[in-house]
Amino acid sequence: MLSTIIAGAYQCGIRDFDTKLAYEACLKNELDGKDRPFGAGKVNTAEFVKYGYVPHQDQGEGYHETFMFSASHTLEYSYSAWAVAQWAKSLGDTENYDKLMNLSKGWERLYDTSCNFIRPKKADGKFVDNFNPMEVWRGFQEGNAWQYTFYVPHDVKGLVAKVGTEEFNARLDSIFTQSQKKIFSGGTEVGAFAGLETLYNHGNQPCLHISWLFNEAGRPELTQKWVRAILNEFYGTDGVHGYGYGQDEDQGQLGAWYVISSMGLFDVKGLTDIHPSFSLGAPLFDKITIHLNKEYYPGDQFVITTTGNTGSDAYVNQYLLNGKPIQGVHLPFTEIVKGGKLEVQMHTN
Repeated sequence: MLSTIIAGAYQCGIRDFDTKLAYEACLKNELDGKDRPFGAGKVNTAEFVKYGYVPHQDQGEGYHETFMFSASHTLEYSYSAWAVAQWAKSLGDTENYDKLMNLSKGWERLYDTSCNFIRPKKADGKFVDNFNPMEVWRGFQEGNAWQYTFYVPHDVKGLVAKVGTEEFNARLDSIFTQSQKKIFSGGTEVGAFAGLETLYNHGNQPCLHISWLFNEAGRPELTQKWVRAILNEFYGTDGVHGYGYGQDEDQGQLGAWYVISSMGLFDVKGLTDIHPSFSLGAPLFDKITIHLNKEYYPGDQFVITTTGNTGSDAYVNQYLLNGKPIQGVHLPFTEIVKGGKLEVQMHTN
């Protein structure tokens, strides 16, 4: 998802590169449906732009293997379109902003209200028959509808509204309750693909933001609970849970998730918003010092400290930024890069 990385860097004030050329490249990646070499940008872009989603094809006449992943491609492209749309908005490029924002709603076009799942849809506008939300590879790459339905990082509130807040939180909580029994969720079988046909699979990328979604649905204590449980139980130094052992450690993402989540910080949007912010959780450590890069940011250090951080189950009572209480569970990126101190007051059940 090169577009989201570049867009996120721009929104975070990292602009010591040819931003004009980079923006043109991101627009091309999102909107240009011309054929390109495999691996050089996205596939199915022409269909995504034409239909507003990637239409599904089962094997048969006219079949091409890239359409096996129609639903997951739609979700990924919806997010990247939104990310570049924010960049377009910040540049005053209204025409491309409108195009991209329309495409960012692709996930809605695949949302089936009859079952509350993302469901692959054919070019004629009809959902696929014989739909099984646990089925892998039919519309979903390295995952299933249970896992991928939560892949709407740019519009979590919109997804919560469709599912219903109570059902959203209940479904999400039950997913982790069941997956914890299988060590989130490979069980005794080690490997990124051991959890493909499960409710949650921390060994592979599509699920990694899900534990942070409770923050957007009014239940931050459940983000605090499940993020810490994953930190403590999925990761480790023994053979089964060792760093990257048998897992899909593409570009260091599983390790990076541990580092940022253990700091009690995360952003499901990948800091691609015009005014990016971090979602707050329960830090694993008593003190964390972030050294800020003076080439980009005015501050020197941002220090996170905790009090009452004992036991495996630790919940947040209050966040204090430079001694003043924070309302809610989000902290603007600009506040962090100024430098300062975040105190997290915690308790155990």
